[in-house]
Amino acid sequence: MKKIIFIGILLFLIAISFIPKFISFERTPFQKNWITYKAQFIDTNRVLDTENNNISTSEGQGLALLFAVFSNDRKQFQDMWAWTQQNMQREDHLFRQQYSPLEKEVCDKKCISAQSNASNGDIIIAWALLAAENKWDRQIFLVEGLRVLDAIKAKLIRQQFGYQLVLPSETGFELPDDRVQINLSYWVFPALNLFTEVTGDPIWAEVYQSGTSLMNSARFSDWNLPSDWMILSENKATLEGANSTEYGENANRLPLYLMLAQDYQTQLIAPFIDFWAQETLPATVDLLTGQRSETVANAGMKAIKAVTEAKMNNEDADVTLPQITPETDYYSATFILLSQLPIVKR
Repeated sequence: MKKIIFIGILLFLIAISFIPKFISFERTPFQKNWITYKAQFIDTNRVLDTENNNISTSEGQGLALLFAVFSNDRKQFQDMWAWTQQNMQREDHLFRQQYSPLEKEVCDKKCISAQSNASNGDIIIAWALLAAENKWDRQIFLVEGLRVLDAIKAKLIRQQFGYQLVLPSETGFELPDDRVQINLSYWVFPALNLFTEVTGDPIWAEVYQSGTSLMNSARFSDWNLPSDWMILSENKATLEGANSTEYGENANRLPLYLMLAQDYQTQLIAPFIDFWAQETLPATVDLLTGQRSETVANAGMKAIKAVTEAKMNNEDADVTLPQITPETDYYSATFILLSQLPIVKR
């Protein structure tokens, strides 16, 4: 009996020796960052915005779902999606913008009430579901993603002023005098490409084209940058009356979305690269007054800068992005992972 066991072990060791040396089971940098991210910011499948009283948002859940797909973390994806469905999805298949364990609905004009949806969260969740179907060939994710997509098309897309606009939420952004308040970061360009690919519906390409057209035309100050928020009318885009007149974390992600969509139009990216060339990069700049914030750009914003510049210079094979550590804040960690996606996808 011992002889048989010995021979079995010997044969196993011989078989192992023939496994090609190039096969590696070492985790990728993205997977390593994802493991740290989960440990710091995910509690019982709920993503914690630790900078904002540990609330959870549809955008935060959607991005974590996306990260799980690209990290091939199927169990975490399924568990987070089940929690998101149960706690945040509405009967119309869109998602509550905010979940708080205390359900405190304290809001000012810059935020959306907990019961209302936020379109960027809806779009990113639909993107994650369709990406999950592509990754793991699970038809249920396609079915659930298309339900969300149908609701987005029916409730959040408006044809106006020659554009296909993304309303930031179902209510509250269509203003008197036929004006609309928009946030260009809600045009999640790689998601729109995937929607077109999966459905064949031309509306998603039209939404994409509207977004890039607005990026070309809706520029403010000497920096020629888009603001996080703006008011659109028949004749122009303006900052007067907008929720914010700043270029900040919202608009700063637009170049990254273009990189993920493999859209390298220089005229769209150049203003961002010019702004990033400052010796000390501020987190925000007021595009009406020119006032720069004293707070400098966080590690996540700098990661977006690094990967965009590398992609535009065809140097992305050499780009090194920060490692997420226990000291990394929630927003920086999220944008670091998001910035790694163009490298993971290449």
